[in-house]
Amino acid sequence: MGAAITDSGRTTPSTSIAPRRPAVRFDAAVRAAVRQGLLGESRPVAGFVDTDGVRSSVAALREAFAHSPGVLHTFAAKASSLVPVLRLLADCGMGCEVASPGELRLAVEAGFAPGTIVLDSPAKTREEIRLALALGVAVNADSTDELLRIDALRNRDSPSVLGLRVNPQVGGGAIGPMSTATDTSKFGVALRDPGAREAVVRAFAARPWLTRLHAHVGSQGCPLELIAAGVARTYELAEEINEHLGTRQITSLDIGGGLPVNFTDDTTHPTYAAYVNALTAAAPGLFSGRYTLVTEFGRSLLAKNGFIGARVEYTKDAGGRRIALTHAGAQTATRTVFMPGSWPLRIGAFAADGTPKDGPPLAQDIAGPCCFAGDVVAHGRKLPELAEGDFVVLYDTGAYYFSTPWAYNSLPRPAVYGFRSSAPEGEMVFATVREAQTLDAIAAESGLAYADALTVLG
Repeated sequence: MGAAITDSGRTTPSTSIAPRRPAVRFDAAVRAAVRQGLLGESRPVAGFVDTDGVRSSVAALREAFAHSPGVLHTFAAKASSLVPVLRLLADCGMGCEVASPGELRLAVEAGFAPGTIVLDSPAKTREEIRLALALGVAVNADSTDELLRIDALRNRDSPSVLGLRVNPQVGGGAIGPMSTATDTSKFGVALRDPGAREAVVRAFAARPWLTRLHAHVGSQGCPLELIAAGVARTYELAEEINEHLGTRQITSLDIGGGLPVNFTDDTTHPTYAAYVNALTAAAPGLFSGRYTLVTEFGRSLLAKNGFIGARVEYTKDAGGRRIALTHAGAQTATRTVFMPGSWPLRIGAFAADGTPKDGPPLAQDIAGPCCFAGDVVAHGRKLPELAEGDFVVLYDTGAYYFSTPWAYNSLPRPAVYGFRSSAPEGEMVFATVREAQTLDAIAAESGLAYADALTVLG
């Protein structure tokens, strides 16, 4: 179980057979995980990553942008901050977008070349900037004040590509917290504020080494047209700056990521191809070759290529409502628990042997283990009746869910496994991505080595 995720076997877009629909692959994975002891009474919750699915998603992204010369596709590390997953993506030829010193460290450990790493963050310290410039990592400044720090720290021999993030202020989508191009967004230079556009032009004029423009409109809840409008405004600004300077100083555009994910069924939509069509309609010159492009997709590459499996520990009735108490709640499905209307998840019901359950549908609440009343992943969901020892599967959780758990109630971080089918037998092969957190690790993380630190103060 200790092999890295890439050790499960490699397929390439040119030789691989298109994987079966996720539901079919995932059914087989659940059954095999139970049979192999990766899910059970002593291992009641785990995350699973479909490596063939990940490779297929990367191939679809590359195919959609194939007609555009000079594209660097980076993966947003926050969507799955697990070194084996990041290494799998590096093995697929991806770069990596990072937004903290921790994510930068993970990207380096995963094997991404510094020139394929992009550092974005609205609150970079001088030390973060200094390290990125020393490594040769690309940096997108979030403000003109940050450019002043780069002025002081930059060595003219640094190979880092340097850019400036702007906020095109094209508005928000259906989920406010996921919209980053509103009038008052904390990200980038707000272009429609008085004097801001002129300040951006002056910033480039004063810095010949500033060669990239960056914008990111948002993600889940943002329609393609809104995202494309933000990219178009960024493209228009780059053209304006280069014309003002009389030279093509801006040579690359970082257009962010943010493709929404369909959480209602197995299908993938919108597709990367649809996104490229929307970009082409909004900014016809974007793919002319005048600018190299950088993308920063995360959720859309991983969400549908992973799931959480959790054991049903108890069932009960309360006030005429059936409740299944499981080991997957707010600690690993945080957004869904706190914003169920914005982040609904599909739930699968599986018997104790890992096979899909049959039977008449019964409205049931799927609750988690956290000690607060709101820890419910799904309300009144109609599923075959669940019983102690059964399993539930939370679909579309390959991004953000099991990779970045919440430590509420000191619940251990769940184990994560990669899997793929070993053709021609079709048997599932698993590789450990992360072991389940031990109680010793929880105690150590909670300051055990300093247990007497406060009592000795008197």
